Amino acid sequence: MSLEREWDSIRPDRTFRAADAGMGILRIALLFGSAAVALALIATPFLDSQTRPQGARNGLTSGLDMSSTGSIGRRDTYTLRRSVLQPLPSSICVIRNDGSRYGDC
Repeated sequence: MSLEREWDSIRPDRTFRAADAGMGILRIALLFGSAAVALALIATPFLDSQTRPQGARNGLTSGLDMSSTGSIGRRDTYTLRRSVLQPLPSSICVIRNDGSRYGDC
């Protein structure tokens, strides 16, 4: 056993410390995290230029919003009116484009 004591006197830190492993995992996470951020910063403009239509790349559609939207086919315009003179506070008068009225008018 004297050999074991001599080894401990030369190198006493033979035990595994969880703090050292935690710092290693943290360093690896930071390395891969920074690599992911760098890849996202590089890939985003490249992928954006790949998905735009040809006219947008040439500047022909500057100022246009390229998002797609849906709408209802029937387009009626109307006016909603509320008045303090109506009998109930929740009373609403709907006036259509052709002048017809319904509700509490």
